[in-house]
Amino acid sequence: MAQSYTKQLIRKTFVECLEREPISKISVKEIASLCEINRNTFYYHYQDIYAVLEDVLKLELEKVMREYRETERWEDGFIRSAAFSLQHRNLIDHVYHSLQREELERFLFSIAGFVMERYVHRINEEIGAPAEDEALIVFFYQSALTETVLQWIGRGMDEDVAEVINRIGRLFDGNIEISLRRSLSQKLKK
Repeated sequence: MAQSYTKQLIRKTFVECLEREPISKISVKEIASLCEINRNTFYYHYQDIYAVLEDVLKLELEKVMREYRETERWEDGFIRSAAFSLQHRNLIDHVYHSLQREELERFLFSIAGFVMERYVHRINEEIGAPAEDEALIVFFYQSALTETVLQWIGRGMDEDVAEVINRIGRLFDGNIEISLRRSLSQKLKK
């Protein structure tokens, strides 16, 4: 119980620090001091500051997975999963402009994959397109959504992300189903 509390305290303090300053300026000494623990206690739980970041993003991904509703549009699932970015704009900006950007990219790619995989699979249950085409469609949308969000972050997160995602949804509405049906018809022709 105490270990869990200490890890939670370290993560919370790290997030607060990352909201104020770039990750390169945050030290184990600072986190330990703010948590009122010694450095050895920090190292008992985490290898370094970057391991804390990885844990924070991993836990946020798990939260998105728990809260995702199978019945929602992919747009809604993705927008709800972007809530962390909106709540922690400075943190996201600091990670985006750091050497740890790859960690952020992995996090966004995982969220986009999780949402799109469930959505595309649900549509394909009725259609029955080949699994390899289903996976390719998921990968395409996962990659496009990830890059769209990364570009949004890079532009300062000034645009309303919900508006952008919903606009993409309107522009491409029905394309996933059309692609799956096209895949099935190609399979049947063989």
